[in-house]
Amino acid sequence: MKNHTSSTNGSFWKFLIPSLIGVGLFMTPVPAQEGEGVTIPVAILANSLEGLLGSILPALLLIIIGLSFFGSVIAVVIHKSNPKRFEHSPYLEKLLIVNPFWLAVRGVAFVLAVMTFFQLGSEAVYDDYTGGLLLMDGGLLPLLFTVFLFAGLFLPLLLNFGLLELFGALLTKLMRPLFKLPGRSSIDSLTSWLGDGTIGVVLTSKQYEEGFYSKREAAVIGTTFSVVSITFSLVVIMEVGLGHMFVPFYATVIFAGFVAALIMPRIPPLSKKADTYANGQEAQLDESIPEGHTPFSWGFAKAKERAGEAKGAGEFFKDGTKNVLDMWLGVIPVVMAFGTIALVIAEFTPVFAWLGAPFVPILQVLQIPEAAAASEAVVVGFADMFLPALFAADIESELTRFIIACLSVTQLIYLSEVGGVLLGSKIPVKFRDLLIIYLLRTIITLPIITLIAHIIFMF
Repeated sequence: MKNHTSSTNGSFWKFLIPSLIGVGLFMTPVPAQEGEGVTIPVAILANSLEGLLGSILPALLLIIIGLSFFGSVIAVVIHKSNPKRFEHSPYLEKLLIVNPFWLAVRGVAFVLAVMTFFQLGSEAVYDDYTGGLLLMDGGLLPLLFTVFLFAGLFLPLLLNFGLLELFGALLTKLMRPLFKLPGRSSIDSLTSWLGDGTIGVVLTSKQYEEGFYSKREAAVIGTTFSVVSITFSLVVIMEVGLGHMFVPFYATVIFAGFVAALIMPRIPPLSKKADTYANGQEAQLDESIPEGHTPFSWGFAKAKERAGEAKGAGEFFKDGTKNVLDMWLGVIPVVMAFGTIALVIAEFTPVFAWLGAPFVPILQVLQIPEAAAASEAVVVGFADMFLPALFAADIESELTRFIIACLSVTQLIYLSEVGGVLLGSKIPVKFRDLLIIYLLRTIITLPIITLIAHIIFMF
């Protein structure tokens, strides 16, 4: 009995202490530097490191993008010649072996990074408002480098010690009536929110393949609940120069995203997906809570069980390092490639002005300042989530920048990452579905965000 009690107490503290530290780092508002409102501790750490490393960050980023591309080329060649070579290195296989499209994206990113860093070739590529805005000192990628470092290292505090298990059980009774989804889908959403949207997609795809989600449920979860992480959201609001408004920004994002999550499963194309299962399977899901348990007691028991499985500090930092490498080698090249190309198109062609033109009268009716400039940012997010923030950076109106930052996060379906992973997964969604869902989410969340923004900036 003594040993059992000791083990139970140990699991409790293993759950409580890391989870509280994680909540403190990622979700606790603290005063920003220079007294500019509030932010979160991870952002302060990232800003401090960026200032310390300064001008060497572009060179580090060039090396990282090069490692991503050439590492993938070598890994793909080795894998083709000997498919069993990576049997004992599943992490390296996942990190480096990508399909031809994403390999090409990494290659394009490296070429563009070299052109920008050394100012080679067309000035349109390395201009201060295109590649230079992304790669060089003070740009988006140096900020991503530092944010990803601290966020990746400390994310296991939120993911590996039972916090998700506890909240998953607590939310079980809400998911079915509100969103027409099984309770376990809250885990997918929380994992995306606290970690990364692509992780949510991978989890959803696996659950779908195993028969826990129907086609409709998997499509809804993958496109509605693989939400943008706190980390990405933080980068977006900092990029538009409103880092001191992180708390009202993220509260607005949560509310608008909640409304969209209520509506999207109830309208086409998601409502038209079949409630059948992959490969003709029967439903495998049992949502019942064991007799004698409340949702809290069951979630707490599962949280302690998960915490009890967590290993020591070495494993913690190993997981954190993997998170960092995933984001450095997987996300940074994608942002460099899609971001530079989109910025070149935006700066030197009228394409996004044409695409955004239908939104200009809508933005004017909503009384959003600089509507023409904002309209381009409204549509460019389908390519990459960071692009609206980049487009909005030069808009003078803080109100407009705030709206664009919120909208870019709630639009959710961006091809450079979550959208690309969705298309490559087993989840039954097509490119046409993603485009329609992106537009619908824009139409639903834009008025909500605008109303809240007008209220915030009124005071």
